[in-house]
Amino acid sequence: MTHGDSAPSSVNRYLLPHEHQVIMVRRHPAVLLRPVAEVFGGLIIAGLLSKWLGDQGAGGGLVVVWWAWLLLLIRFVWKVAEWSVDYFVVTSKRMLLTTGLITRRVDMMPLGKVTDMSFQRSLLGRMMGYGEFILESAGQDQALSTIPYIPYPETLYLEVCQMLFPGGNDSDD
Repeated sequence: MTHGDSAPSSVNRYLLPHEHQVIMVRRHPAVLLRPVAEVFGGLIIAGLLSKWLGDQGAGGGLVVVWWAWLLLLIRFVWKVAEWSVDYFVVTSKRMLLTTGLITRRVDMMPLGKVTDMSFQRSLLGRMMGYGEFILESAGQDQALSTIPYIPYPETLYLEVCQMLFPGGNDSDD
């Protein structure tokens, strides 16, 4: 998690001149769990099929099996590349979620429009250290409403709440 560090150019181009970055995080690497499982599962299946097809003498089938696994591997590399350019950014004025490697998508919600914010964590999320932010605004459907796979969700939640509800020494004396 970076505080005030300069954003990469892929994110910096979306910041307005009068705002400054406060928080910037990548999504948690757990977003890659499914692609990793697919590649390893595919490798195991390809190995078993190679053994079985090799015993049967079907050389053409081996080529198809390994090309299929190569496609899974290419998909995995693509997912890693996408993950490496996806950022959740909180600036002094708004929240941004930038996603996409070739087709870039930027979802945004002004901080002033947030009426409710919560986070939730699954059991796996609690074990691995990620959660999902849920943002609401006054009766409007926003482009940015859920942000899954956020690392350090408790810390981020408190920091964003501090920005949404600045205060200090309010006393009821």
